[in-house]
Amino acid sequence: MDTWSAATMLFLIMDPLGNLPVFMSILKTIEPKRRKWILARELAFSLIIMMVFLYSGQAVLDFLNVKQQAVSIAGGIILFLIAIRMIFPQPGGSVVPTGEQEPFLVPLAIPMVAGPSVLAALILLANQDPSRMTDWTIALLSAWFVSATILMFSGTLHRLLGERGLTAVERLMGMILIMISIQMFLDGIGNYYSIS
Repeated sequence: MDTWSAATMLFLIMDPLGNLPVFMSILKTIEPKRRKWILARELAFSLIIMMVFLYSGQAVLDFLNVKQQAVSIAGGIILFLIAIRMIFPQPGGSVVPTGEQEPFLVPLAIPMVAGPSVLAALILLANQDPSRMTDWTIALLSAWFVSATILMFSGTLHRLLGERGLTAVERLMGMILIMISIQMFLDGIGNYYSIS
């Protein structure tokens, strides 16, 4: 997988367009000036968390003695399930906290941006080729930057695309993610049989 394919995969998993309505619901009770600051803070937290997982994930897998092929197959299955949920969303699937308390780390940074699936994908990338950590870092920063830009301009995008437009784009992203997940799964199986 090259750098831009990895960046695209991470961006699709972060799913900023799918998260737009949730972010807007959580932040609607907060004054607009403070809203941007909170969003920037939560996005910075999410980036730090993802970088930690990218650079420490290999050590965890080595400790658990998990092979790269197993991570690739598991990653493909996880991404496939995420993509299915993007295409066929469950009604009321997102939990939006009520009340006027300001969010801190949860749920905006974790799990909305740095969710378990993104963290698993980062561990997979680090395990796939540990010698290319610079490429994986560039991929993560690129995906995060595009996601952050979309979320920072959430109000404008929501007005431009509307609910139906956002749903259509999210389902298209889900289709692309299904293709990536199946390729990852097939690569894992192919690698397993080639070394057996």
